Amino acid sequence: MAVEYDLVVIGGSTAAVYAAVAAAHLQARVALVEPHQVMKNWLGTGFIHSKALNQVARVAHHLGEAHQFGVFWETESDAQPRFTQACEWANSVVSTLEDVHSPAILASLGIDFIAGNGEFCRLPHFAFVVNSRHLRARAYLIATGSRLVIPEIEGLADIGYLEPADIWQQPVSLEYSHPSWVIIGGGCVGIELAQTLVRLGVNVTLVVSDSHILPKEDPDVSLLLQAQLEAEGVRVCTQAEVKQVKRIENKKWVLVGNKAIEADEVILATFGQPNIENLNLEAVGVKLNRAGIQLNEKLQTTNPRIYACGDVFGGYQFAHIADYEARIALKNALFLPIFKVDYRSIPWAIFSDPMLARVGLTEAEAMRRYGKEVLVLRQYFKTVNRAVLMGETTGLCKIVVRRNGEILGASIVGPEGGELIHILALAMHQRLKVSAIAQPTISPSLSEIIYQTAAEWHRQRLSSNTLLKDLLESFFNLRRSWRS
Repeated sequence: MAVEYDLVVIGGSTAAVYAAVAAAHLQARVALVEPHQVMKNWLGTGFIHSKALNQVARVAHHLGEAHQFGVFWETESDAQPRFTQACEWANSVVSTLEDVHSPAILASLGIDFIAGNGEFCRLPHFAFVVNSRHLRARAYLIATGSRLVIPEIEGLADIGYLEPADIWQQPVSLEYSHPSWVIIGGGCVGIELAQTLVRLGVNVTLVVSDSHILPKEDPDVSLLLQAQLEAEGVRVCTQAEVKQVKRIENKKWVLVGNKAIEADEVILATFGQPNIENLNLEAVGVKLNRAGIQLNEKLQTTNPRIYACGDVFGGYQFAHIADYEARIALKNALFLPIFKVDYRSIPWAIFSDPMLARVGLTEAEAMRRYGKEVLVLRQYFKTVNRAVLMGETTGLCKIVVRRNGEILGASIVGPEGGELIHILALAMHQRLKVSAIAQPTISPSLSEIIYQTAAEWHRQRLSSNTLLKDLLESFFNLRRSWRS
């Protein structure tokens, strides 16, 4: 029996839409199945709303810091954000972005858009069943994303909690004077959310189970960002565990270690549970592991006709990385399964202020792999003229290289770090040595930090080469004696 589609994409994430549109542009016949909202997915509407509110908070913060440049407001309240209006603006932005890939637009591209929950089946033939309709395809792509992991905390279910994707739907709760919110989870989402809320006038407590935020990053990077959060008023509770939540006289109390914290709302930012339970994957031979769906480097499941991308297999929770995976999976699904994922030169960033961006290995990872071959190049934004002019000197650029100049990784904490990291990512992708990017840049510009850090490689090589330093000293001594 002939198949109906070349590809069926399952999921409501940005990666799912990207894959469907890309397949349609390749003239493939494609269906996009978007589950109902019961299956919440962070890398969808919630992700976009979060970034919109992040921008509102960034503008509010810069207005509040205008006095540093000699700009003053007539009254203090003139520069204060109104959360209801901020949510309205964010909603309008999200609506505009969503219209680009509305069902009508997708249909105009030739995509068969189907809304509804479905599952795989073997009989009477291999297909994906949704709304009592059997969708038969040569290949399937799962991009359903992940949702919150609900921790086992006494009283949490009774008093209720918010998810990050729900916050903009609760604007009234932030209109009261200085509400207090507790955020559980010190990952990327929790960090961005904590800074956004504190800039919108909320008293924020961020509960982190490790000794500091972002424990997988180098300490000099993560602790710098943590210090900035604390300087702005975020209370960071490290090595802490929420033991109990209860309501006392219309107030929520959160027991963190041996401290009781009063809170108006409790927010969970503990992501990582794939949305795959109702897909009937076991029936079609798809194996699972502790992280989610078991995949090979081609993003192929144990059923060769089914692929997956995004955080359904415990991967990175970044929309652009999910899109990259969707592109690899798409080529394998539509043509020949010969393409493999390679994350070595794929950058990522946290939309904090200053931004934290990284590509490749951390210093610790490089040291474990290459030992004494590793050199660490480091410069600070306070040495960059443009950063000083902007009044944003907090941050650093760190490039990890081998002694031969091979770039192993880089981390940037600073203004526009998410833009600057692409220079280093491109250099790694093209396998350029660090000397290739140690070239003068426009001044004043933030990109000078890349040039200054890369140029440090020459200085470190010279300082460690005793023979060369002796030869240079002898040369100049001799030349000075000739002139005299």
